[in-house]
Amino acid sequence: MKPSDLNSLAQKFLQYKLTLAFAESCTAGLLASEFVKAFGSSEVLLGSVVTYHPTAKQRLLGVKKETLALYTAESQQVTNEMVMGLHKHLPTADVCVAVTGLCGGGASESEDKPVGTMYFTVMHQNRAYELRQEFEGDCDKVRQLAADYIFDYLNTLLDEHAQQHAGSAVEEKMK
Repeated sequence: MKPSDLNSLAQKFLQYKLTLAFAESCTAGLLASEFVKAFGSSEVLLGSVVTYHPTAKQRLLGVKKETLALYTAESQQVTNEMVMGLHKHLPTADVCVAVTGLCGGGASESEDKPVGTMYFTVMHQNRAYELRQEFEGDCDKVRQLAADYIFDYLNTLLDEHAQQHAGSAVEEKMK
């Protein structure tokens, strides 16, 4: 994502007085690293937890061993538990984002889950949004595409947030 787009995203967070936190697996801190390039990010980003290994997911974010065994570390179910654990540890984060997936061969790769498959869960206003996307390229390219994808998604989410609040304000004035 271009620096100007990241600046615009950070400004939206500031404008709506929202904070952000990440739980990252395969992106290995790239979301946080990219986001902090934006002007005003220090007022928005509360933190990021990199839980690359399943043990870290369990200990730091409370992902259940059973979930990992049943669905694998690269799954929507695990991403959902990651975002819940993040929100538990940083309850003041208005937007929590978790990501995991397959950047390279091995792990839980299958026909239904090829290399490049990424899972995201975004929590905002106590609602979880589950996202699955497949990207092509080497590991670095997949990670960058995943970061760009989530920043674009957050941009759209904040636009919807603004519309929702504008509608609420109009309703209040009509009363």
